[in-house]
Amino acid sequence: MLTDAIGWISAIILILTISRQVYTQWRTRSTSGVSHWLFIGQVAASTGFVIYSYLVENWVFVAANAFILLTAVVGQAVYLRNKRVEKSGKQAPAGAERA
Repeated sequence: MLTDAIGWISAIILILTISRQVYTQWRTRSTSGVSHWLFIGQVAASTGFVIYSYLVENWVFVAANAFILLTAVVGQAVYLRNKRVEKSGKQAPAGAERA
């Protein structure tokens, strides 16, 4: 029980951290300091971890890595949107830089 609690707490911390980064990029409409390779690598690694976690029947990590995979896909979509916005010359919404 304690082992699972440690796993779930750690997974939640990681998920919140990654989700916050994607949200910040979405709000600021900026790609500054972020490589699209980050999300490509995250998708590849998370896919492998979901499969591995399933095969070893570790449901904490199946759930956590599935959500992290989802954030990687969303992060890549946000990154690509931000690149299009930057190329078009549009400005970020007022107040977005404070994310």
